[in-house]
Parts: sequence; C-alpha cells; structure tokens
Amino acid sequence: MNTYKAILKRRSIRKYSKGEISSEVIEMLLQAAMAAPSARNAQPWEFYVVTNKEVMLNLRSVSKNLDFDSSAMIIVCGNNERSITKNDNDFWIQDCSAAVENILLAATELGLGTLWCGLYPVLERSDKVREYISAPMNHIPMALIHIGHPDEEKEERTQYNENYVHYVK
Repeated sequence: MNTYKAILKRRSIRKYSKGEISSEVIEMLLQAAMAAPSARNAQPWEFYVVTNKEVMLNLRSVSKNLDFDSSAMIIVCGNNERSITKNDNDFWIQDCSAAVENILLAATELGLGTLWCGLYPVLERSDKVREYISAPMNHIPMALIHIGHPDEEKEERTQYNENYVHYVK
C-alpha cells in the first residue's frame, strides 16, 4: 500500500475483534513513530505500550471517549525535560502528534485498526492516565491509541474542502 492510499484508508476504528498484536508489530509501529520529525530533533516523546487487560480496563474507565475494547494501547507522552523550552507549552505537542500519525498510518498499512484518543490538555484525563501507567511527572500523556484487528470496515475517504484552501499570491 502506498502512503497516499494509507492516508485515505486510515479511519477511526471503534470496534475490534479478538486477537493479539505481536511484539514485532508493536516494535514496527514504534519505529514508525520515532521516524517522525521533531523540532530541533529533540525527540521529546515517550511511549507506553499496554497489553495488560486490567490496566487497559482502568485506562478505559478514565473517560467514555477512551472506552473501546482493543487488543493493545500505546500511550504517547511528551517528556518536557527533552523539549526545547522544558515546559508544558512547547513544540513537544506537535512532535508527539507527528509520532501518533505515523503510528496510525503504519498500523493501517499493516491491516490494523486504530483510534487516536486525546488526553492532553484535558489535565484530568492526562493525570489519571499518568497515574495508571506509573509515569513520572515529566512524562505528560498526550494521546492514547487503541490498536487492534478491526471488526468494522469503513470506506476510504478524503475530507477535502476547497473552501478551506487559500492561495497567497
């Protein structure tokens, strides 16, 4: 599958069939994540892989927006000790977002379904997730990605709208 096809095929999947995700596939997704660009190549990301069903259940309970029964989760955190300005309001958010998108596209290419669930800047969610994964305070949970074998199929699409495009001459 080429990149453009993966972009159009990538959709938010909320229904998953049973089946494990191998450690080799998880590593491939993490390699794709860490291939993302980052400001000044600071690479201010940390990745928590969760496959423990009890921990996953706790994470799902944080918000109804996180409550999906996937086989694995990757929590992408910003490490503000490796960010450019060393604070919560930094380019780490963009850097981690690029890493998340790389995971989503790589998973699509591998035939997996994913769902990007936002955590930061909703501190109640972010702090609760940090507690459940025992992350240090400088690891700020930004996104929780559900990963699994899709139990629903969605049409490829683009949401292109020429009204949102402005050419500056």
